Amino acid sequence: MFGPMGIVADDIARVRAATDIVAIIGEHTEIKRSGRQWMARCPLHGERTPSLSVSPDKGVYYCFGCQRSGDVITFVQEIEGLDFTGAVEMLAGRAGIQLHYTSSDESAARSRRRRLLESVAKARDFYHQRLLDGKDAGPARHYLRSRSYDGDLVRRWKLGWAPDGWDLLAKHLRLTDDDLRDSGLGFVNRGGRQQDFFRGRILFPITDERGDPVGFGGRIMPGVDGPKYLNTSTDAKTYDKSRVLYGLHEHRKEIVKEGQAVVCEGYTDVIGCAEAGIELAVATCGTALTEEHVRLLKRFSADRLVLAFDADAAGAAAAGRVYAWERQFELEVLVADLPPGKDPGDLGRSEPEALHRAMENALPFLQFRVDRALDGADLSTIESRARAAERAVAVVNEHPDPMVRDPHVVAIADRCHVDPEHLRRFAAGGPSMAPARSAGGPARGSADDRLTPEDEALQLAVHQPDGVAGRLHATLFGDPVHREAFEALEHAGGVVEACDLVSEPAAQLLHRLAVDAGNASVEDVLARVARLTASRAMNSLRRLAASAGDPAMRQQYSASVAWLKSQSERLDERNTRDDALASLLPWLVEHGRRSEGSVSGSLVASQADPG
Repeated sequence: MFGPMGIVADDIARVRAATDIVAIIGEHTEIKRSGRQWMARCPLHGERTPSLSVSPDKGVYYCFGCQRSGDVITFVQEIEGLDFTGAVEMLAGRAGIQLHYTSSDESAARSRRRRLLESVAKARDFYHQRLLDGKDAGPARHYLRSRSYDGDLVRRWKLGWAPDGWDLLAKHLRLTDDDLRDSGLGFVNRGGRQQDFFRGRILFPITDERGDPVGFGGRIMPGVDGPKYLNTSTDAKTYDKSRVLYGLHEHRKEIVKEGQAVVCEGYTDVIGCAEAGIELAVATCGTALTEEHVRLLKRFSADRLVLAFDADAAGAAAAGRVYAWERQFELEVLVADLPPGKDPGDLGRSEPEALHRAMENALPFLQFRVDRALDGADLSTIESRARAAERAVAVVNEHPDPMVRDPHVVAIADRCHVDPEHLRRFAAGGPSMAPARSAGGPARGSADDRLTPEDEALQLAVHQPDGVAGRLHATLFGDPVHREAFEALEHAGGVVEACDLVSEPAAQLLHRLAVDAGNASVEDVLARVARLTASRAMNSLRRLAASAGDPAMRQQYSASVAWLKSQSERLDERNTRDDALASLLPWLVEHGRRSEGSVSGSLVASQADPG
């Protein structure tokens, strides 16, 4: 007989018989004898009094609180987020039982995967030890200490250092060419020699939900050319970036217990959250959040996802997908209320209380987007209030549920001081709220009409790189996918090569823009991008001014806003546009760079009067 997924039924029975269910559950919660049964506080949901009853004789459990029940395999599936086969394999490994499968091919495939995973684990240990005591890792250790990463933290997260040699890891592991490639650890170069994939980078080991190392995220040292982050090659058979989340294995128990997860953009954000006591954080690995990621988190009982992105990245999240996930997986998506210019990693180390407040004050995704639409809006005249209300209603109309839309429409009417019934009728009509294009934009109905300013800018980088060289910069892209694509283009020099370095959404974007050169002029596109980026900068500076306690700082912030507004207006006139671009673009690039470095007061002080 065969069990589920091709495991021999007798082997499954042997695993159950060899496993002590009390001991397994006792690894996750305190468990005490109560007569013939054992009682514990259920680790599958938060509770104060024990309601989980365990019967070692029958090998089963039942929770009177959450009504979950099963045998030891079911419990491991629930607590570890594994499927049936994964749970059986995990328990079999602990018990020293060799499993048999339905066919020799399946058995061989699983054996090879295990061999590849063991190779990745050996690489992790090699890189980790190199960071701890390698002479060549001295600058990396110094950099990490400057970021408050001490030895204990480095050991806890098994951070590593990939030496800047061609084949040091390959020589250490002595893998076959196929295993080196399929493990994602290296490749065979044109000279026929094995070569390491990671060189001269600080490495963050990425594990799957079982805790097996499957890949790495590598950060380049400051001041060195190349992509800031490089993830394990897509050729690896062990690693699928759309299905793994950094930090999930480490935080899975807390996610199950709390029923929620915090989704971050980077590895350091996860570590910063953990250092601040928020052990719910995970991060995507060089890609946007996917349906597979959401499905994976749902397996760990996450009914609430908090996006801990910066405001621009969170605002760029595809609303349609988020609303579909909320309905499909019966969960709620919120956005953390992070201070402007702060990411969770830095905030967790410098102001842990502020990070906790940001999570506690997280806004539902739609509310966040409405606030963004109205943030900094001019409400001084009837016309400006109507325009602001229309923009916000366009955001609300993207939500598929009318019972959700209507209260938001009423709230917008109140906030913008317009008649709610008029706004309801306007919302029901659903007119297009797309802003009119500037004078240099393409005619309505053309193919380019669907392109955003950032689309057009990236299109220029693809088709006219010389025309934007030195003028277009990654910090001018508010959308993380566009920024990723642009940075890859800069590094690789061509679309095909760039697509090998980026996430699937970024590759699709580059493919779409590569097939159409467009007809907009360089100056027109740069003006549109500058206007959009300046608008984001003004909103950010207005928020900083509103929260500044020092009157002098408020005045400096306001001066920067006034200057940005005047330069943006000069972009509208042909005879002043070139001069405005010449002064505005460098300012915006520097503003973006400094904002990413979390500089606030000195930023505005140096830029309040740029010219």
